[in-house]
Formats: sequence, C-alpha cells, structure tokens
Amino acid sequence: MRTEGRRRVLRALHENLVATRSELEQLTGLSRATVATLTADLISAGVVEETLPSEDELRTRRNGRPAQLLSIRASAVYAVGVDIGHQQTRVMLCDAQGEPVWDKAVSQDVDEMPEQTLQVASEMVNLALDSIGPDRQRVLGVGVGIAAPVSARTGALSSNSIMVKWDGIRPAHELSRRTGLATQLINDANAGALAEHLYGSARGCDNVVYVRLSAGVGAGILASGRLLLGAHGLTGEVGHLEVAPDGQVCRCGNRGCLETVVTPNAIARLLADSWGHPVTTEDLFRLLKAGNNGARRAISDAAAAVGKCIGAVINLFDPELIVVGGELAAAGEVLFAPMMQSIHRYRMPSSDQDVRVVPGKLGDSAAARGAAALVLAGAPERLAQSALA
Repeated sequence: MRTEGRRRVLRALHENLVATRSELEQLTGLSRATVATLTADLISAGVVEETLPSEDELRTRRNGRPAQLLSIRASAVYAVGVDIGHQQTRVMLCDAQGEPVWDKAVSQDVDEMPEQTLQVASEMVNLALDSIGPDRQRVLGVGVGIAAPVSARTGALSSNSIMVKWDGIRPAHELSRRTGLATQLINDANAGALAEHLYGSARGCDNVVYVRLSAGVGAGILASGRLLLGAHGLTGEVGHLEVAPDGQVCRCGNRGCLETVVTPNAIARLLADSWGHPVTTEDLFRLLKAGNNGARRAISDAAAAVGKCIGAVINLFDPELIVVGGELAAAGEVLFAPMMQSIHRYRMPSSDQDVRVVPGKLGDSAAARGAAALVLAGAPERLAQSALA
C-alpha cells in the first residue's frame, strides 16, 4: 500500500510538475496524514524536493500564505529524446521535469541514409549521456520521434511510402542495440502534441490538435488527454490530404497532398520556378523578414490550404485548441491570418466558444521533448521503487 501511495504522489507530481501538499491530497485521494508521511519519505530519499513558489506562481495561486511547492527532483531520473526528421536528427537529454539539459541537432539527408542516421543518433545519445557522468545510470531510456507513421501494435514504421529507404528497418530496436538503452518509437507529430500538452501551449487542455509544419506535415491529436493513434498509426496524417487535385505527386504516391504545397521546401521551390532562379528555405525566411511580396503571397496561399485541412480536422475531432508548430510557424501572422480565415470558412459553425489557434511554445524542440516525455511517463513507477531502497 505504501508503494502504491508513492506512485500516486509521484504520478501527480509528474503530471502537474509542481503541487502543494493540500493539492496532492485532492489529486491522489489520500489523507493529509498519508500525504505528509509519503512526501517526507520521498524527500528523505532524494526523489522529491520542496521549493518556495515563484512570483508568477504566487500571482496565480492567490490563496493566502504561500505554501511550499513539491516537485520531483530534476536529477532523480533522465530520458533521451531523439527527433528523426526528413532533413535533420536531433538528440536531447531531459531531466525528470522534462527540461532539456543537453541538446544538439545535425543536418543530414535522413530519408536517403537510414544507416548513417542511426549511427549519428547513437553517437549523439552517448555524447549526451557522457555530459551527466555517473548519473547515466539514472537514464530511463530513449524515446524516438520519427517523421513517418508508427504502428501502435508492432512499434514499426507502418508505411513504406513515406521514408522508402527505411522500409524493414526497426529504428527503436537499432538504437536500443547501439546504446544499450530501452527505446520507444512514436510519430514526430504525436511527440510534438505530447510535449506541447505537458510543457507548452496546450498545457491544461485535454482536447488538442498539434499541427507540425516542417519538412514533413502531420498532426498529433489528443482526445480527453489521450493520444489518438489508430489501428495502423495513421491518425493525424493531414499532410497527405488532397488540396490540389492537379498538383505534384507526393512522396506517398498520391497527387496534390497538403505536404506538396506547404513545407518550406515546397514554398521555396514554387518561388524558384516562378522567378527562374534558385531559392532556398533560408532565402524564403530572409525574404519574408524583408517584406518581399512574393514570399508573403506564397506563404499566404499555403496557409489557406493548411486552414482548409484544419477545418476538416475540427469537424471530425472537435478540439478546444489547435497548436501550430514546426519551422513554418515562425512566419507568424503572414501564416496565421490567412490560415484562420480558411479555418473559419471550412469548419462547421458552432454556437460555443470558438476553437483557439495558437503557435507552439516549444518550437523545433517539441518532437524531441515529446519523445523524451514518452519515456518519462515511467518515472513514477521507477522512483516509487527506488525510494524503497
């Protein structure tokens, strides 16, 4: 029973990051005396620490004399998050509270080089672990977010048309073999949704759609606080909804998918074809910052296509919040204004409060942090057992 009590307390602290003892009573259903005993044990074991609330927390609590806040000690455990995108690999080491303590990204042609990508990723994981020295024994494992559908049943990539050269490769198994750490695999947009829900713009919201607009386009969907994965891991593949029937053939084999018109590469390619000279993604954002009308128009048109697909997603899943992340979200109002107009055009009108659409807070780090968070979900169980030692 005492172990179960520790699990409840630690689970509440993991999900809420910080809480007072009285809040833990409400969150766990345990009595005041039990919470007091358990938290004292966990503090003594070095698993939990208490701090005074910050000025921001004091302003939000406003309930008399400030109570001391409890949280899981940051160095109690760690998790590694790996983001395998189409054009770069990122590795991040996160502490028990999900905060990055080591972070590095390497640009590479991921789609064409699975072996090299996995080798670079495993080397970066070991570099991250070296940064914390003997504490690497506290690392729970590795979470990997990848830019392809992932089967919830098998843990393998469930589509051989998105990252063709990766067909038959099991990234989680390979990284586990190379690093010696237990490894879990998740789609990158799902990882981003998890991170924004726990640490970012969607904190406190349980019905959320996170849309990632980067070298690939996808969505992670949370319903009542749980990720929707589908039978084959294909839930949220909005990048492969048709928006241009006569458009380019997509990497998935279909024609005119959203991903063929809204990635930074696709927009830069459109401008290059229109202007007759090369335009890179770096050029695109530089032109946008300079107020170039062509760049603004290209992004505006892409935003309208994104809004159309988000409108359909709203009609299907009825979220309270849309979080837009990824590289293209940095375009700001040039993206968001036309996207909102398109969303309002295609979503079903509602008498309730309108769905909010906000930029993600975590930027390019969302997928890696979400992948690490997938592993950190096991922290309460691990720490409840270690506190007994």
